[in-house]
Amino acid sequence: MGKKFLIITASVGSGHEKAAGAIAEGVRKSFPHARLDIVDFMSWHTSAVNALMKGCYLKMLAMVPNLYEFMYQFTAGKRKGGFIQLLMAYAMSISIKNLLRRYEPDVIICTHPFPAEAVSHLSERWRRRFLSAAVITDYSVHQMWICPHMDLYFVGCDFMEKQLIADGINQSTIHVTGIPVGQCFQHELDKVQCRQKLNLALDEPVVLMMGGGLGLGRIGLALEQLETIGESLQLVVVAGRNKELLRRAEAARQHSHHKITVYGYTGKINQLMGAADVLLTKPGALTLTEAISLGLPMLLHEPIPGPETDNARYMSGCGVAIWLHAGDNVAYILRQLLGDREKLAAMGEAARIARKPEAVKEIVEVIKENMDLSNYGYWSGSD
Repeated sequence: MGKKFLIITASVGSGHEKAAGAIAEGVRKSFPHARLDIVDFMSWHTSAVNALMKGCYLKMLAMVPNLYEFMYQFTAGKRKGGFIQLLMAYAMSISIKNLLRRYEPDVIICTHPFPAEAVSHLSERWRRRFLSAAVITDYSVHQMWICPHMDLYFVGCDFMEKQLIADGINQSTIHVTGIPVGQCFQHELDKVQCRQKLNLALDEPVVLMMGGGLGLGRIGLALEQLETIGESLQLVVVAGRNKELLRRAEAARQHSHHKITVYGYTGKINQLMGAADVLLTKPGALTLTEAISLGLPMLLHEPIPGPETDNARYMSGCGVAIWLHAGDNVAYILRQLLGDREKLAAMGEAARIARKPEAVKEIVEVIKENMDLSNYGYWSGSD
């Protein structure tokens, strides 16, 4: 009988779900006879309470991002963060118990800290062990990811391993694999072919503008600022699920002297990145990881306070991105960068050094090794 895998993600932005999908690709390849289920922990189908929390989170990001930053910083320390973490684990343990009973998994993989907390909390009380793994989908470790009873941790960089060790996590459980991305991002693409497929000119710069699956990051304002660049550019805007941004980008296309192409939520991100010279984006970790996997230089702006600030700091420190701060002239900086081919080439090379294209393969191999070492399986647990 095949093993049972349960991947628990969260639909708060697309990054956690993209990581889950990438891992699922690897599991299906290595375990063709396994049962694999992917569950959105923050959906109404899983839990009404979780879904309400998701709604509050998204409204907070849109309306009062400074409050989110306060909450992020408030829960960052062990004392306050650990207490909040324990409360969250208790509150969400019912959802996890229901999932355990419904799916009877041998392996649980979490790509969001909320289910990871609850899984860690329950695993010490469950009479038969399952193998549990946390895949951290940012380039820093927040207190909410510190789950002492998690069997395996997968992180994006060496610095995160040091953070986890400092917070008391056993080094033997930590694996620096990189953040997992889909198979279509694991090899660089030919720029000419990508442009031809997308009907983009070969002789004009292409700037890809993204704000993640939710289309965040004030891309509409950036479009207005880029009108001050006299040279003609090809601007490709990915609005994601943001209907207002889609409307504004379509309106800008009508009067801009640049050539603007607009997409909603699309499955062509790898081709769009392959065609681009520069990516202008908010620093969501999955978007950043996809970009460095394809050797694409980046301009980072409008980070969500907290994790995305850490992501921007890491990427700019690696030399793969320029972090735009409040007051910076995005049009001037972009124009200077596009005119400096040596700088662009150096940023692309830095991306190739930083990338970890085998993340999915390594994650699945480590999980398989640990499954082989122990006879993991499911029994009903204590209440």
